[in-house]
Amino acid sequence: MRTSLEETIRAAPPEPPTPVVRRRALDGIAEVEQPQNLSTGDAQALSATLFRRLAALEEGTAEHAYVRNTLVELNLSLVKFAARRFRNRAEPMEDIIQVGTIGLIKAINRFDVERGVEFSSFALPTITGEMRRFFRDTSWAVQVPRRLQELRLRLADAQTALGQELGRTPTTAELATRLNVPEAEVVEGEQAANAYTARSLDLVDDVDGGAGAVMRWLGREDASYDIVESLESLKPLIAALTDRERTILSLRFGEELTQSEIGARVGLSQMHVSRLLAQILERLRAGLFADAPDEA
Repeated sequence: MRTSLEETIRAAPPEPPTPVVRRRALDGIAEVEQPQNLSTGDAQALSATLFRRLAALEEGTAEHAYVRNTLVELNLSLVKFAARRFRNRAEPMEDIIQVGTIGLIKAINRFDVERGVEFSSFALPTITGEMRRFFRDTSWAVQVPRRLQELRLRLADAQTALGQELGRTPTTAELATRLNVPEAEVVEGEQAANAYTARSLDLVDDVDGGAGAVMRWLGREDASYDIVESLESLKPLIAALTDRERTILSLRFGEELTQSEIGARVGLSQMHVSRLLAQILERLRAGLFADAPDEA
């Protein structure tokens, strides 16, 4: 389970340690007022001594917490060093350092000075890993499986390396060969990379400065759909008309003739044509409204 910042704070003493606690905790080790101001060499030497003292103290006591907190202050420069690798990220640097400090505390809790390993070599992977988990959990615009998140990082490294070697953008097959994965997995990783960041629909276009330029790329409802739908609904109704009625409709709405001109074509008076048109349109209108409940 990932240690929360609140749990880390609760593990520390609620009040500053008293002089008696400090003396018992250090047990003859010289106290340093500002550990963060020590040189790198002095900080490493003092850290080794404090780690041996930490191993001898009972966990959960005020003395143990004081020594551990002193080790945190001594090695906070490791967190800042690791955080500089991510200075171009969108997340605030304060948040990155805070998360890295949790990684530092985890490293202190697990470090065994008797193994003879430099603490910085042991702690940096833990600190960096904590920061990467923070980015993985909070930075993606759309959450994707961890496997794809890690594949995206591997793809980015492979694309950079192959681009320098080949002098061009590598193909999917070349990336798959470099990473020893199927081509389909490379395609999946490239698609997953699109979920890392999201663009606002109101983003201003750099070219013309128009607001909401991204919206122009998206589809929108075409007003012609209503016309097409109406014409399709009218087809069976028009087919049920007589030949003369269809001719009158064609002359009026196809050739856009006047009622007098239609009358002259079909041998009817203008008034007769007017009555026929009104009857035809009324039947068509009634047929359209009668179909609406069935569609619903």
